[in-house]
Amino acid sequence: MKHLGKKAVVIGGTHGMGRATVEKLVANGVEVVLTGRTVRQAEGLKAHAVASDVTSPDDIAELKAEVAQRFRQIDLLFINVGFSTLTPFDSTSEADYDRTFDVNTKGAFFTAQHLAPLIGEGGSIVFTTSVATVLGTPGLSVYAGAKAAVRAFARGLAAELAPGNVRVNVVSPGFIDTPSMGVTGVPQEVLDAFKEQGDERTPLKRHGTMDEVADAVLFLAFDATFTTGAELAVDGGLGQGLAA
Repeated sequence: MKHLGKKAVVIGGTHGMGRATVEKLVANGVEVVLTGRTVRQAEGLKAHAVASDVTSPDDIAELKAEVAQRFRQIDLLFINVGFSTLTPFDSTSEADYDRTFDVNTKGAFFTAQHLAPLIGEGGSIVFTTSVATVLGTPGLSVYAGAKAAVRAFARGLAAELAPGNVRVNVVSPGFIDTPSMGVTGVPQEVLDAFKEQGDERTPLKRHGTMDEVADAVLFLAFDATFTTGAELAVDGGLGQGLAA
């Protein structure tokens, strides 16, 4: 097993890209604590699941205590939180805005702040952002802004944590084949149209897989030992200025 003995925390590890990353970590010999707002979806994973909400300061503090007790020190913190709705600019409510930033931005930042002291020398933080930060996509303006803030955080944290030899990087997925396509509360016909649009716009003319994102996370976590402050796009060329 390539990374036998390593220890990781995956925030948002019960489904989608987070779950795929947990599975790949475990298959490579990594011990994992994963979180989700509920842990019912964690069944079948050979990892320790913790019910935790990134918008709750108390939950974050309790998670830190549990991870410290279980592992003492970790090698990877993968912060894979996300919330978005396909809501047009003129229909976005203050509640939509607050929820989007509370999960994607505030939750990600304070999770990193609390758990960073547990990361050992040579360890890493990986954030999930989105190709939406570099595209103009109707209905995703607030989400794009929230994820762009995370990208900016990663640069700052990379500089602040470099003296301790802790690397901070970002994986930026495009259209990835997950059950929800990363959006919440939309009718099936809207989701189907969103998927079709993704294939049309992506230069490689397909969706990415959850495993392809997980591979990128493990690369940044363990193999990219001289890389920090970087963003690795897993988007089929969508955000790279390629003609589709």
